[in-house]
Amino acid sequence: MAKRKNPHRIIDAHNHPDWHGHDFDATIANMDKYGIAKAWLLSWEVPPADCEQEYNDVVPSSLFGAATGPIPFARCLSYKERAPGRFILGYAPDARRPEAVDLMKAAIDIYGVRICGEFKQRIMLDNPDALRLFRLCGERGVPVVVHIDYEFETGLRYPRASYWYGGGMLSFERAVGLCPQTVFLGHAPGFWAHISADRQYEKVAYPDGKVKPGGKLTKMLRKYPNLYCDISASSGLKALKRDAAFTKDFFAEFQDRILYGRDDFGNEHQEFLNALGLPKKVLDKIYFRNALALVPEI
Repeated sequence: MAKRKNPHRIIDAHNHPDWHGHDFDATIANMDKYGIAKAWLLSWEVPPADCEQEYNDVVPSSLFGAATGPIPFARCLSYKERAPGRFILGYAPDARRPEAVDLMKAAIDIYGVRICGEFKQRIMLDNPDALRLFRLCGERGVPVVVHIDYEFETGLRYPRASYWYGGGMLSFERAVGLCPQTVFLGHAPGFWAHISADRQYEKVAYPDGKVKPGGKLTKMLRKYPNLYCDISASSGLKALKRDAAFTKDFFAEFQDRILYGRDDFGNEHQEFLNALGLPKKVLDKIYFRNALALVPEI
């Protein structure tokens, strides 16, 4: 399959194995189609009851007898072994496991894991167990990809009344401040809702409308040099599409701390970025240079 033309080298800094109907061959073909040289391949290991049931048909880990959650590290490793030049390994153990720090050490030392992610867990991000894991990652030069979702009424009772992850931006800010040696990449609805100061994060998962300056995300980026942005998924894209003028200024100010990612297999993020009229220097940083600064090629 011919690659889609793009003048920039591209690293997808957020994707998963066996994700949304894509097995290994489909993933490689999709990367080739959109000119993606490499992808950060992230696990998601949590108890089954901590994962929305709607994921059962798009992350079929149970077919492989996996007991570690919807996206086991073993599947990431399988992709890496078959195409070592295309994937960079990510792994995030459940921080509630007593052996979590040891598992992370083993993943780094034995399998060459370069990213801690995706950290998508029903745990406050400044929980002492999470902080121990994050500090290890800082010591080992491993960036941490964090997923944040606020709690909203779902009408459900079981297996969970709602699905929240990370405990919100206040918990995240405490973790970022308490782990200054650790690089964090913020991701997901609960992170990107704070691009605006309109407090919609309390009401809806995907806010819309013009961005009100002074959002907590901007304030945190200015205060904490170890905070980066992962623009993947609809959460990142919708937030950036809210106000193109604001987004261009946002990219100009934080161009060294924004990473392109998809968390999916479409091309909407590239289409949006390429239509903004950003300087090539800025686009190159977003598409691959910032990813390489955090995870250099070996």
